[in-house]
Amino acid sequence: MKKSRVVAVVLALVGVLITVTVVSAFTYQIQWGDTLWGLSRHFGTTVDTLARVNNISNPNLIFAGHYLEIPDGTAVPPPTVPPPTVPPGTTTYVVQRGDTLSSIASRFGTTVYAIVQLNNIPNPNLIFPGQVLIIPVGPLPTTTPGPSPTPGPSPTPPPPPTSNFELGGQTLSLAYPERMQYAGMTWAKFQYKWTAGDSPEAVTGVINAARNQGFKVLVSVTGANTYPAPGSINFASLTQFLSGVAALGPDAIEVWNEQNIDFEWPAGEISPVSYVNNMLAPAYQAIKQANPNVIVISGALAPTGFDNGYNAWADNRYLTGMWQAGAVNYLDCIGVHHNAGATSPTVTVGHPGGSHYSWYFLPTLNLYHNTFAGTRQVCFTELGYLSPEGFPGLPPNFSWAANTTVANQAQWLAEAVTLSRTGGKVRLLTVYNVDFTEFDITGDPQAGYAIIRPDTSCPACDSLHGVMGGN
Repeated sequence: MKKSRVVAVVLALVGVLITVTVVSAFTYQIQWGDTLWGLSRHFGTTVDTLARVNNISNPNLIFAGHYLEIPDGTAVPPPTVPPPTVPPGTTTYVVQRGDTLSSIASRFGTTVYAIVQLNNIPNPNLIFPGQVLIIPVGPLPTTTPGPSPTPGPSPTPPPPPTSNFELGGQTLSLAYPERMQYAGMTWAKFQYKWTAGDSPEAVTGVINAARNQGFKVLVSVTGANTYPAPGSINFASLTQFLSGVAALGPDAIEVWNEQNIDFEWPAGEISPVSYVNNMLAPAYQAIKQANPNVIVISGALAPTGFDNGYNAWADNRYLTGMWQAGAVNYLDCIGVHHNAGATSPTVTVGHPGGSHYSWYFLPTLNLYHNTFAGTRQVCFTELGYLSPEGFPGLPPNFSWAANTTVANQAQWLAEAVTLSRTGGKVRLLTVYNVDFTEFDITGDPQAGYAIIRPDTSCPACDSLHGVMGGN
């Protein structure tokens, strides 16, 4: 079962997490991702106080763009003290209401990454009016932070070139290689459910089969057990397994899957620091030692706004935690899932499920790319549109897709590919999925995402062929 879809559908409606913009001394504008719980923690007050002062009848329901009054004596805005020294070749700028790092960088002819580095900003999506920034006015930094795994002028592997977008498909059995190639897919993705002690040879067959058909291969490795018990992930064994997989010659490895929810990571132990330190960093080093040509992709998060700090972290908060933990030093591409869309990827409103960013393609893409300050491209390891055509309805948790037709699926996949090819932010887009056949009316309707439909037609193959420049 793909938990990401269940979480995005059910839990994103419960609440959304914190990204705060200070509007005035005690007035704050709600942004996408905010919750009263998160705001109360940030400003040293309580949910009840914020709800009472602002006449909010349902504390689980607040809206981006609205304003909240923070009671006197409770607001604790971030420090706005200017840095003690200003390095040569720089100037300072006081953040104004409505500013973003992107707009500031454009104004001064610099980059978001350069400002992030000079100011030690942990979350590039979170700056505050009154905050004093150091702005470079000379040559821009050309290196990224962190230890170098291989000799070279840059301390970390450089981000992949921005002109090498490629398309792939997640396949169950590689039953339709010609259709995939016609659609412009040059990658095949397989997911392996790992258990401690497994031999890497278990994936030899799928790697060789895809290679023999001319595909590059992405192996996504995650745990075999859903709702794993506390302390049950054997990190050393996983690292050894991934090293062995890398030696088999795949082109990319995704290190775990949706580690921000208890479906994939032990409840109570969900932590971006743990993921980076215990899994991603050791895996990256082992993979590169075994085969430096393998692209390491961070595990794509479950796209959800639900966050109780125990069973789940909202993906925006978890992603920021990965950045702060130094994940950029241990990945070549940022893994992303987007499989709850029910609108064109060109729009940001109108989804029947709600307004949370995870329902929409562009806000999701920008969140992941911007949180890492543009230092890495993103890899969509799952991007798909669910259509119930040809199936007996949908599970209740997927009712938001009830009106998505197969024609919509074909059109929106083509639009997502077009946006990804032209924006420079996306390295790889993997269609979820090509040929899955399971459709659980009470659980996970995987086959409803498949571009090979029950009658073996494939309208999306034609639309993708068109935008990928096929002959």
